[in-house]
Amino acid sequence: MNDFSIPGTQSTPAIQGDWAQGILSMQGDSYPENSYELFHQVFEWVEHFLKQAARPLTLELKLLYLNTSSIKAMMDIFDLLEEAHHQHKPVAVNWRYDPRNERVAELAEEFKEDCTFPFAILSHD
Repeated sequence: MNDFSIPGTQSTPAIQGDWAQGILSMQGDSYPENSYELFHQVFEWVEHFLKQAARPLTLELKLLYLNTSSIKAMMDIFDLLEEAHHQHKPVAVNWRYDPRNERVAELAEEFKEDCTFPFAILSHD
């Protein structure tokens, strides 16, 4: 498996997977027409990384808005991370948000409640 990159659009986040560094980053809004089409390859990349790589995986998120289907896709990704964490694989999430947008912080908090792996919610300017 290699690095991958999905350019962001008005309705989809920019997504980059860095295999060597063990970082998956997503930034922007997420309300695609077909979230399965967008997130399927992200899900597969995470799955392959967790099976093949013997190093930590960190999700770096700067998501501004997620529609219902994007929230479901993120829940599926977090479920993969949770499963890996229970298998003692090092995984973490760093969710950065603009302090003027409290609803994103609230959404991140809701996700964090269901996760036992390291999950940081960080304000940025």
